[in-house]
Amino acid sequence: MVVGAAFSGKSSIIKVLQKAMSTIPDDPNFVNTITSHINPKSITSNQLYGTMDHDSGEWKDGVLALAIQNAAESLTPDRKWIIFDGPVDAVWIENMNTVLDDNKKLCLTSGQIIKLKPTMTIMFEVEDLQYASPATVSRCGMVLLEPIHIGYNVLIVSYFNFLKEFLDDKLCKNLNNMVNYICDMTIQFTTKFKFPVQTGPNFLVNNMLHVFDSYLKSFQKYEEAAEGEAQ
Repeated sequence: MVVGAAFSGKSSIIKVLQKAMSTIPDDPNFVNTITSHINPKSITSNQLYGTMDHDSGEWKDGVLALAIQNAAESLTPDRKWIIFDGPVDAVWIENMNTVLDDNKKLCLTSGQIIKLKPTMTIMFEVEDLQYASPATVSRCGMVLLEPIHIGYNVLIVSYFNFLKEFLDDKLCKNLNNMVNYICDMTIQFTTKFKFPVQTGPNFLVNNMLHVFDSYLKSFQKYEEAAEGEAQ
């Protein structure tokens, strides 16, 4: 389980690990890694695991059952990661206990049992474990991340590294200094207020960069249109 609030780096570390394991050559422990993302709270439990059609009496597999079955039946040496990107609660995850323990088997209501291969891994990308039971938590390894450890400066650095491909280095440096100065002041100012919806500094800085990027793009289009009219 990778646990942490938004903008703490959960998705990034999974992608970096996936890319590293897929690109390191000449080592049997590092092979191509394929990920399948599922949001368990976007669908019902029947849609996730499967359900029996009361009219026809036929079993209809769910999204999770199909994902695990396809990965288990695959003959390639690739690693398969099934990632649950969404809240964890007892409504759906209790049925995963047989998958997470030493048995590593998905037992469906239809009576079908799907055995996980050694190349398969179940991951959870969650914000908190408030509604997770101790039985589930004890079956998983935990990686805890917090947005404060990363900070919002990395968002600014990443954005201006991208801008360097299009703008002059001196201009990027001046803009970078201005944005850092403005963000430091405004983040301190916002701590004096209570938001209707809890919002962290990383959210605010990210939204500001999106607005600033939209302004740059609109200004670029305006310049291109002005040049076209001049010609």
